[in-house]
Amino acid sequence: MIARRRTLLGGLLALMAGCASDKPKPAALEAVQPRIAGRQVWSARGGPIDFPLTVAAADGGFVVGSSDGLVRALDAADGRERWRGDVQGRIAAGVGSDGRFAAVVTRDNELVVLERGEVRWRQRLSSRVTTAPLVAGERVFVLGVDRAVQAYDALDGRWLWVYRRSTEPLTLLQRGVLAPFKDTLLVGQGPRLAGLDPVRGTLRWEVPVATPRGTNEVERLADLVAPLVRSGDRVCARAFQVAVGCVDAERGTLLWTRNAAGTEGIGGDAETLVGADASSRLSAWKGASGELVWSHDRLLHRGLTTPVVAGPVAVVGDVEGLVHFLSLADGSTLLRLPTDGSPVVAPPALVGTTLLVVTRAGGLFALRPQ
Repeated sequence: MIARRRTLLGGLLALMAGCASDKPKPAALEAVQPRIAGRQVWSARGGPIDFPLTVAAADGGFVVGSSDGLVRALDAADGRERWRGDVQGRIAAGVGSDGRFAAVVTRDNELVVLERGEVRWRQRLSSRVTTAPLVAGERVFVLGVDRAVQAYDALDGRWLWVYRRSTEPLTLLQRGVLAPFKDTLLVGQGPRLAGLDPVRGTLRWEVPVATPRGTNEVERLADLVAPLVRSGDRVCARAFQVAVGCVDAERGTLLWTRNAAGTEGIGGDAETLVGADASSRLSAWKGASGELVWSHDRLLHRGLTTPVVAGPVAVVGDVEGLVHFLSLADGSTLLRLPTDGSPVVAPPALVGTTLLVVTRAGGLFALRPQ
């Protein structure tokens, strides 16, 4: 089954790569008269990034990695480098951090954990990983592309447990859902959100966010994709190309689900969820009910990142390195700021009032809307 899964997935990726040259051109941008103030407060330069980067926001700073194996922690206020470390290998997934430990997975399939920039331990993994490890409660959790979850002791790398269930024959080579909720570990298992006991690795509950449809395995592909949005006991996520839905993570029950095509995760706050479909058409839904608030295609084909919400503003990066600040109320553009012209490769990360935007060329840009 594992070999068959890899073969099918490889074929899908090859098909997608073959169509890449036929992508529509990004939509021309409307002129913007800034309606809010905002500026770049600092910038830095790292190595190029060719993996699904997650920027970790922890302890008043950002932890970032680059493909060459360098991991750095930067102060959110001024960009001062707190520490740096080299994992001695090209990075395939990361970064996860709790402020003390930082974890990545290399292309050689090694889980590497650093403490303040020093490599503390490394462990060989049996499954390929594209999701950033989660560091929480002095444990490191790893989600493989086969959707098996493993837990390690953050202090010494001791293997603790594995949770594995029968999954769909086809899974995605992109970020899956792996997140903490109180004393529960949230994990995407195909179209289902599962709540695990993080100490024992046992299943507490499982809720389908979407019902896969289609006549073949590709059409029925509905993996949950990161990131998700948490507001109190409510957590909301996107099922790849099928739906957006919310779950009561305390009770393990489905609150609502709505048909919504899209390949990346969603952003939001207590009131509103925001996400883009595969054509970069943006939509917003009420978090409590899933009712559509607004939708527009003014940024069509611009390869948008998952939005991050900062107060009344939703922020997205695009394929030309532009950062768009949108009204959460109606989706209108409030401000647009440039970076270095290369694609923004990760959802903007927020610490306090500072947003960090990372580009494929390795640019790190701290922006602060006002």
